[in-house]
Amino acid sequence: MTPQRRGRLELVVAAVAAVGCVLSWLAARSFVQVAPVMEGEPSTTSVAFSPPLLLLALIAATVAGVMAVLGTARLRRVRAYSVAPRAYTP
Repeated sequence: MTPQRRGRLELVVAAVAAVGCVLSWLAARSFVQVAPVMEGEPSTTSVAFSPPLLLLALIAATVAGVMAVLGTARLRRVRAYSVAPRAYTP
């Protein structure tokens, strides 16, 4: 696999991990009804978060960030190598 192709693949993996992070974050929250504190008061709504899904979102965000940095660095390195003048060797 060429370095340029690998860099592009790393960026695609980063994008997929970022989408997974967003989907996991959105699925982690749920709305629950909270009982009233005193008699005669209305019940209220609260947001509850699922810890496993939050952990999955955190891991996916980390993977997305690392793969984005690696893919960008690899593509820049390939471009710099192809543009730089080569040393003369007889």
